[in-house]
Amino acid sequence: MARINDNYLKLKAGYLFPEIGRRVRTFAEANPQAKIIRLGIGDVTRPLPPAIIEAFHQAVNDLGRRESFHGYGPEQGYGFLIDVLIDKVYQPLGVKLHGGEIFISDGSKCDTANILDIFDLGNKVALGDPVYPVYNDTNVMVGRSGEADEKGYYQGLVYMPCLEKNNFLPEFPREKADLIYLCFPNNPTGATASKEILKKWVDFALATDALLLFDAAYEAFIVDPALPRSIYEVPGAERCAIEFRSFSKTAGFTGVRCAFTVIPDGVTAKDVTGEKIQLNKLWNRRQSTKFNGVSYPVQKAAAAVYSEQGWSQVKEIIGYYMENARIIRSGLNQAGLTVYGGENAPYLWLKTVGGMSSWDFFDKLLGECHVVGTPGSGFGPSGEGFFRLSAFGDRDNIEEAVARICKNLC
Repeated sequence: MARINDNYLKLKAGYLFPEIGRRVRTFAEANPQAKIIRLGIGDVTRPLPPAIIEAFHQAVNDLGRRESFHGYGPEQGYGFLIDVLIDKVYQPLGVKLHGGEIFISDGSKCDTANILDIFDLGNKVALGDPVYPVYNDTNVMVGRSGEADEKGYYQGLVYMPCLEKNNFLPEFPREKADLIYLCFPNNPTGATASKEILKKWVDFALATDALLLFDAAYEAFIVDPALPRSIYEVPGAERCAIEFRSFSKTAGFTGVRCAFTVIPDGVTAKDVTGEKIQLNKLWNRRQSTKFNGVSYPVQKAAAAVYSEQGWSQVKEIIGYYMENARIIRSGLNQAGLTVYGGENAPYLWLKTVGGMSSWDFFDKLLGECHVVGTPGSGFGPSGEGFFRLSAFGDRDNIEEAVARICKNLC
């Protein structure tokens, strides 16, 4: 009989978002008349912009003609999309990249998990607390951790507390770490990092021979022009950081699936003999073996995001979501709740009322307000007593959700 990967059994509870779905379904079945407003899972609600749809349709038409048909594409991504990203995304930031340093994929969630394929299990991993669950759970799944303790911390992983007193910025790891996950703007807290803060992390990584895994999936929501959008805006990061980007929230591609990972030539790690190996060569080998690439129509649609018309339409939708965030933040603040985030990120991080636990607050919000959010404890032990709300929603629902919360809980 085949044997399972026992590491999966170390995960004490179901993945956070399926558990939320289960509780919501149970409530909805018992209360069919309730109008449930979902501000939990960060899924977009606005339709894809016209310029993107037009490019999508044209690319599909290309597949219907012999002279423009495309079969397997390059596993690393089509050059037309990679060139757009170099010219429109990174050059304006003063970041110089070439085509062999960018890899197109079907999601940054996948990439932040799959990147572990190219690293030895002996590497020590550090991650924030609270944190996007994928970082934690995938390291458990591959066997890098021991069992979880009574608080939920897994043996063998290094946790960096992200606390209210420190503006939810992670502390430097207290023991040697080889791989360090950073996410700014942060999911779940909405915290951002200045260029000075990122420089400290880059300096730390270079000084300790660590590698930064930098998740910039929400960079498009940064409003403050002083905040960096890429880790590579910091000198030296091109030698110690891998950056993950996504079209999911930026352009509403959650149902389309497109993202990219940047691994500069200067980012290396050692083999068993101590020789330095370029990581983009290993990632290229991994992708060529395990991935057949993102479809041609999707990549054409992604390239249209950065056309003049496309970017204007995308920015309008981002502005819509950020206005939602402003409405939530302003309304709940005026009602006396303590709210963080929502200024340069689509997520808001609030304290539960009356010292309630995160899951008790979830049940109360669902039961009394018919509003779904995400319990902070689902992102790690330090998230206990906090709660995440998403600004991805229709305006009428956002305004009604705020009114319900204020009426029932404030």
